[in-house]
Amino acid sequence: MRIPCPYCGDRSNDEFVVKGDATAFMARPTDASPEGFDNYLYTRVNNAGDHRELWYHQGGCRQWLVVTRDTRTHAVHKAEPARSIATGEIKS
Repeated sequence: MRIPCPYCGDRSNDEFVVKGDATAFMARPTDASPEGFDNYLYTRVNNAGDHRELWYHQGGCRQWLVVTRDTRTHAVHKAEPARSIATGEIKS
């Protein structure tokens, strides 16, 4: 699988570490109860199709990326700097 790093170009996925669902880091819990926080940490929807994941380019630029990937085919559609999404430069 190849990841189109916005800083380094097209790279092998061996250079990256995947950290999981990126949408979990973007959404903040609205329920302050222990059950609400537990749902925020552990409850995930596992749909087939496009999925946004948080990846770290450990073997390259050492930047965090949000990678959009099809879970059925592993085709990578795009990779965006996580910083740009967090600051609102790129809409999530």
